[in-house]
Amino acid sequence: MAPAEGRWAPALWRTCNGLMAAFFALAALVQGNDPDAGLWMVVYTIPAVLTLLVGLNPLVTGNFIWKSVSAIHVFFCIVWAVVLASYLLLHTQWNILHEEEGRELFGLVIITAWMSLCHSSSKNAAGGRIQLALATVIALFPFASWIYIYMNKEMRASWPTHCKTVI
Repeated sequence: MAPAEGRWAPALWRTCNGLMAAFFALAALVQGNDPDAGLWMVVYTIPAVLTLLVGLNPLVTGNFIWKSVSAIHVFFCIVWAVVLASYLLLHTQWNILHEEEGRELFGLVIITAWMSLCHSSSKNAAGGRIQLALATVIALFPFASWIYIYMNKEMRASWPTHCKTVI
């Protein structure tokens, strides 16, 4: 992967990591009223911490402990995502974002995508142009989704009570 040119690339990579660390931390925080809150808080806190470390020092992705924790977490997220996707294929009647399992699936996909992107940055902390473009899109996607969902009252109307009282 060709390195992105210019001084802006490392700053953009750190900014994207800062946004994603904030997203994962907020995602962990809003799990407080969920029936399985403890589990989801851990699922989001691990990438929040790992991503914060990347934002502070992009070369941390070459560290054995960082790589190991990241790889194990991504593995479990992928397995869990496959289980949720199978369930949704068999039981979904609406748009999958109307289903709690669908929103959980998207969270796992975002974690997997972001941690995989961070994992691949160990050779070049700022990454190439394509990696930075992907990082920017992935970093903005969760916030854009939250805004869309927050503004879409029809979508939130079918949610369980614990999901309606989050934000």
